[in-house]
Amino acid sequence: MNTKHDITGIHDIKLLVDDFYRKVGQDELLAPIFNFRLSTNWEPHLEKMYTFWNAALFGIKGYHGNPFSKHATMKIEETHFQRWLNMFNETVNMHFEGPCAEDAKKKALAMADMFRHKLRTNKNSNIKSIF
Repeated sequence: MNTKHDITGIHDIKLLVDDFYRKVGQDELLAPIFNFRLSTNWEPHLEKMYTFWNAALFGIKGYHGNPFSKHATMKIEETHFQRWLNMFNETVNMHFEGPCAEDAKKKALAMADMFRHKLRTNKNSNIKSIF
C-alpha cells in the first residue's frame, strides 16, 4: 500500500507540476491553449512553475515574474478555469494529503479567482492592462 504524504519540498513540487502538466498537455480543452504558447518547449514553463510553487508554498526565493501577464491576452473562459482547477486538485489529491497539499489547492483557487477577475475587468473596460 502506497501511503500519501504532505508536500514537503521541491521534489514533491516537481512531482506535482510534472504530473499535472503532463495531463494538461493531453487534455482536449487545455492542451491547445498551452501548446499555442509553449509549442513543444514546455521545459522553461515547468522550471518556472517549480520556482513559483516553491515560493508560494514554502517562501523560497527564486520566482521572478508576473503570472497574470502571460495569461492576459489568452482566450480563456470559465470552462478553462474549471478544468484547470479540477485537474490541479485531482493531481494534488492523487499524490498528497496534509496541510500543505490543502494550501496548494487554496492558492490555486485564489490565483484562478484573481485571473478571472482581472480578465473580466480588462474585457469590460476600455483600459488595457499594461502587464
